[in-house]
Amino acid sequence: MLNVHSYESMGTFDGPGLRLVVFLQGCNFKCLYCANPDTITLKGGTPTDVEEIVKMAISQKAFFGKRGGVTVSGGEPTLQAKGLIKLFKRLKEEGIHTCIDSNGSVYNDDVDELLNYVDIVLLDVKHFNPEWHKKITNQTNDKTLLMAKRLEERGIKFWLRYVLVPEYTDQVEHMNALGEYFKEFKHLERMEILPYHTLGKHKYEHLDMPYHLEGVKDNTPKQLEQAKALFEKYIKHVVVN
Repeated sequence: MLNVHSYESMGTFDGPGLRLVVFLQGCNFKCLYCANPDTITLKGGTPTDVEEIVKMAISQKAFFGKRGGVTVSGGEPTLQAKGLIKLFKRLKEEGIHTCIDSNGSVYNDDVDELLNYVDIVLLDVKHFNPEWHKKITNQTNDKTLLMAKRLEERGIKFWLRYVLVPEYTDQVEHMNALGEYFKEFKHLERMEILPYHTLGKHKYEHLDMPYHLEGVKDNTPKQLEQAKALFEKYIKHVVVN
């Protein structure tokens, strides 16, 4: 069983091609800019049998083509790694491409086994500086960076995802340090810059939760272009998602 928050069919922003995106309930980070604060708590969600998700994926398989498939996001999907092993085994049996979108902070025996059935990982690096990372997520980034090294060692393809938040993640020295760290990774296929937005702000009001980035403005096109140009000095394929 997996505790599912919601689904998105024909997603185009969570991995290659068209994808069925499964959002799981529960996260161990508390990102200040989280667009889905309703997925943070471990409570809630819908207990769902793996075969139900497999049937949904098979019904959409014709639309996936050669590149698409299933992405499991969250929340933080690796918190439910044991259930994901069963799901991804079945998806591979059905010839369906698999992907997880993860903050990389969980690595145990279940996650180690799960990676045997993962085609690509979307690795969310919230900040390269550990103090800023903790300020943003309430956790340090050492485990995330360790996950990146493990993916590289195991030859697992991955994409970096980086949310560009004005005054929080746009410090040039730390962005350069991030690029320098990852420039030699052979299995890093691309980097996605995710623009900061406030589309999920209304959810905080609905949940009676404070929104801590009040007054922070969306990125300008120039800010996004400058960030892209900076990271392109280190990483071959950089896109603004």
